[in-house]
Amino acid sequence: MPDSNDSVNRFRTPTESIVVEAGEFLAGFRSLLMATVSADGVPDASYAPFVRIDDNAFYVNLSELSTHTGNLLATPRVSILFLQSEDDSKQLFARKRLGFDADAALVERDSPRWCQVMDLFADKFGDIMELIRPLQDFKLIRIQPRSAVYVRGFAQAYPLEGSELEQLRQVHDL
Repeated sequence: MPDSNDSVNRFRTPTESIVVEAGEFLAGFRSLLMATVSADGVPDASYAPFVRIDDNAFYVNLSELSTHTGNLLATPRVSILFLQSEDDSKQLFARKRLGFDADAALVERDSPRWCQVMDLFADKFGDIMELIRPLQDFKLIRIQPRSAVYVRGFAQAYPLEGSELEQLRQVHDL
């Protein structure tokens, strides 16, 4: 990676306050945007409500009838994005965003982790979970971030890896 004085380098070194800001930005979301790809390389963009616990992962509960579910089960790489609303942005070309490169894995139905996370979904999203929870076509997917980039505006992109990404663990539903 070029050093920070190199004009080609688009990233700045994150500070503790940037990591805190990224965590506060993330805390304002109840759903995530995701990009998946099929086994044949066909991309799909979608969204899903999520919960987090203290393992730094995002959990989504998805129907097998959805394209993104099949994609995640066939190709367990995913990009997720949290994007500032257009209404809250002064400049559409420089909206705040937090993107993650991540790996996906199925959580076995009725396992202790599945029960714990489904209870969190019920707490966070209410009565709709009484309808969704017993549906056998729904699969609980754990999305484990590997790296992230927080962009707070023009020329303000901060990669979050290692210890910086770990600090985002403070933002969770449990």
